[in-house]
Amino acid sequence: MKLQKREVLSTLKNIGLVVLGTVILAFGSAVFIIPFNIVAGGITSFALILDKVLPFEFITVNLLVTIITWTLFIIGVFGLGKAFAAKTLVSTIVYPVAIAAFSQLVSPDVLGGFFQLSNGQYSEIAVILAVLFGPIITGTGCAIAFLGGGSTGGIDVIAFILCKIFKKWRTSYVLFCISATTIILGAFVFKNLILALLGIMVAFIESFVIDKVFLGGEKAFIAHIYSKNSDEINKQVIEVLQRTTTIVAVKGGYTGKESTMLTVSFTMNQYADLMNIINKADKDAFVTIQQAHQINGEGWK
Repeated sequence: MKLQKREVLSTLKNIGLVVLGTVILAFGSAVFIIPFNIVAGGITSFALILDKVLPFEFITVNLLVTIITWTLFIIGVFGLGKAFAAKTLVSTIVYPVAIAAFSQLVSPDVLGGFFQLSNGQYSEIAVILAVLFGPIITGTGCAIAFLGGGSTGGIDVIAFILCKIFKKWRTSYVLFCISATTIILGAFVFKNLILALLGIMVAFIESFVIDKVFLGGEKAFIAHIYSKNSDEINKQVIEVLQRTTTIVAVKGGYTGKESTMLTVSFTMNQYADLMNIINKADKDAFVTIQQAHQINGEGWK
């Protein structure tokens, strides 16, 4: 019973982090990015470009964000499976709703136009502040969602599917190419080189913040796990995380007892899943986690 309660609380905590992260992401996008038509890659950038190109007045950026978000989610479910769906469902539901809600804040009729940065008295300075604070907020939101074991989906879906088809392609490179193509396309659609350069700045700042918020900025980590149920943890790591482990025979320096230690390399969005596996198998397990500067080899190219 205690174990089940702990699992429920852990799951609720992770869902809460994903919701919080997604809401923060939506706030940063709706207040700082969308009003200035800054194309920096991602769902909102696709929505801004389509909103500019499509001649229909009833189509809004918020509507396009909803359509694109759910379209990519459905594609991801069929192309990447149930694991993808589980990680992105919460964000898929929350993000469009939060974007629509926060978009109301930039109206001059809400709070006396407090959040209306683009048409205010200091609109020229506001765009600079938006480029700085926008990605800081959106990057923080993404990182919090990762801490909850979730994913914000988006253009990652396209990259993951392409890399699944073309196995030699690297996800990071594909993501970069998609973002770069989106920014270049935005420059031509809006016919504004300055907006394109600002979009590049936003993309770099956001990426930097995501890394820094999540345990100091490294994308890969190594966990050393000492547990009486190391066999069960090892099995779950392989099946759930799809990561291999290294099993090392160790001896306690104080007790002199012989035991085993598991060493696991994992990515930042697998952190919550790994901790859930460990807590479920052995709440008294001794775990140390360190940042990995570089990992090479199978699964870590």
